[in-house]
Amino acid sequence: MAESMATMASFIVIVFFAAQMLAYFSWSNLGQIMAIKGAEALEDQNGFVLIIGIIFLVTMLNLVIGSASAKWAILAPIFVPMLMYLGFHPAFTQMLYRIGDSITNPITPMVPYMPLLLSFAQRYVNGIGIGTLIAALLPYSIAFAATWVVMILLWYLTGWPLGPDGLIFYGAP
Repeated sequence: MAESMATMASFIVIVFFAAQMLAYFSWSNLGQIMAIKGAEALEDQNGFVLIIGIIFLVTMLNLVIGSASAKWAILAPIFVPMLMYLGFHPAFTQMLYRIGDSITNPITPMVPYMPLLLSFAQRYVNGIGIGTLIAALLPYSIAFAATWVVMILLWYLTGWPLGPDGLIFYGAP
């Protein structure tokens, strides 16, 4: 048991400091302050600019943080209240997050499945490396981005609900 726990030491150290950062973030109310200031800064923005901006931000963040739940834990306390202040429903905020997260999943080296994907690719293409694999998957990410953004903008224009109680606008009937 001691030997198996020794391999967990580096993970426990990382989790300790991450937990400290999240505790200070919560204690300082920095998320709420950022949400209010962000809502004030974005108050006069067009819905299209806001939607594309949130998706782009999450897409770029996905390249450095592989865990979807970790990203959501960091961004939700900021994005959900900020967009609620602007009149958007939390379900719509999460939809924007999920779209941004899914676009760069195939090309981020931080995704936990990248070693598995690389080993499968090496079965069929000898000598393929991570750069070649990412370059091969880039067109798929571009297609995902174009398709998802067009779909969510059409959904936004029509005002269709995202699902049961999944409205686009907060307080809408």
